[in-house]
Amino acid sequence: MSIFDLAGSDSVIPDTRCSRKGCRNAASWQLLWNNPKIHTPERRKIWLACEDHRTWLEEYLQTRGLWKETLELGELPAGPGNLPAGRDH
Repeated sequence: MSIFDLAGSDSVIPDTRCSRKGCRNAASWQLLWNNPKIHTPERRKIWLACEDHRTWLEEYLQTRGLWKETLELGELPAGPGNLPAGRDH
């Protein structure tokens, strides 16, 4: 028996939850971003977003000049150096 057996069939794998602080919803979107002060131009960090928080997270990143692209969760971002970011927000 594993911990996944105890979680039930409708559980969300932790790595696919929305990155918005306190949100436990399943993510549907990946928001690609980078901080040009510390990342090379081709580098993309990834926040995951549920339907409820996609707009909020996009606006947060856009306001700071960090947002690059939003893709559906199943799409693979192009390029090397793409890392999932932590649950910062």
